[in-house]
Amino acid sequence: MKKVFSSQGLNSPEKSCFVNPQSGYEVHIKDLKEIHKLAIEGDAVEMQDILLRQIAVLNCRDKNNRTALHFACVNGHHEVVTQLVNARCLLNLCDSENRTALIKAVQCQQEICASILLEYGADLNVTDIYGNTALHYAVSGQDILLTANLISYKADIEAKNKEGFTPLLLSVSNNNLQMLEYLIIKGADIQAVDKNKRNALMLALYCETPDIIRLLLQQGIDIFCKDIFGKTALDYATYLGFEINFQVLSEYLAEKKEMFSQNDNQGADDKSSGEVPSCR
Repeated sequence: MKKVFSSQGLNSPEKSCFVNPQSGYEVHIKDLKEIHKLAIEGDAVEMQDILLRQIAVLNCRDKNNRTALHFACVNGHHEVVTQLVNARCLLNLCDSENRTALIKAVQCQQEICASILLEYGADLNVTDIYGNTALHYAVSGQDILLTANLISYKADIEAKNKEGFTPLLLSVSNNNLQMLEYLIIKGADIQAVDKNKRNALMLALYCETPDIIRLLLQQGIDIFCKDIFGKTALDYATYLGFEINFQVLSEYLAEKKEMFSQNDNQGADDKSSGEVPSCR
């Protein structure tokens, strides 16, 4: 398919804000305190002992602002997580990337650890240095269970990161139809746009995604929405060159045009016959 206009504004969606959803921590043992080492090892017996002897170290941090709770969550040691929260550790302390223990648990797909933190009232909507919340990472990790758990605890389903991506936009950018369907069921805004005013339909067109495109069209997404450069979804489809995407959009527009034409003809027939449309 011929490219008919400048590519301005049609670069691929930014990925800088979408780090590896399963990113753990790089550690140097010599830089850690004893409580951090026990949390990494998951040694519940020794952890109980240190909490009895040195409760003051409960919330101490390493040089990257990581706590024992961060380390226990990253490594999936839910028994140690339970010990720490029962000792009333601070749940929402952030590491050097402004990530709470909950964000790390979700990022590393440690579902039990995340559930414990949610049960004890961890803040779901803290944003890291990229503007991502725990829900962004659950969606990026394609984890429906974690996503559902976060939403059940009232995570902000419309939270935007620094690129303006909501979880729904992120699911489309990741070409994840199942996640998109779930977020729609949970009431996510289908008309959301990113910082460049691109809606989900525009983002879907970067890949060969006819099923996602059809779903978005069925849900009534604005096909005539314009980004900050004045481009529409049809412009994106034309420029990006996926024939199936262009075909789906063209067929949809043709159907709409035919529907409008039939409605206009029906209205004209009613007028000519003198009939007044029923209000029932």
